[in-house]
Amino acid sequence: MQTKYNPLESPDPNHWLSMDESERLYRVEEFHRRAKIQIPGMMVHCAIHTTVENQIAMVEELPVKRKLEQLIQEGLDRHEAIHAIGSVLVEHIHSLLKEKTGIQDPNEEYYKELTHLTAEKWKSSFVDMDEI
Repeated sequence: MQTKYNPLESPDPNHWLSMDESERLYRVEEFHRRAKIQIPGMMVHCAIHTTVENQIAMVEELPVKRKLEQLIQEGLDRHEAIHAIGSVLVEHIHSLLKEKTGIQDPNEEYYKELTHLTAEKWKSSFVDMDEI
């Protein structure tokens, strides 16, 4: 059984979901520390990672695993695909926070936005610093 989290490898879904949420967050943070990845807002980054992994582990319930597999087939590695999905999740959360009216199913829009996500679209969302 995998004891350390590695976003390039799928954790066993049953084991992942059986862990306490704080343990999942700790493992994701520990990976970033081991990889010497330092970014502002590390805990938010790890929380998004963990949320996407949770959604991937809920295979039958959510379309996120299918999107992950599609992005990998399009050329992203698993870690990049998690970031791409996470970017859609963050945008979705941001729009929910701005929205003043109640929404019947807030996830419906998130899943709809995921259908538009491609590896090319995600890669093109980065600004080339040489062009600035």
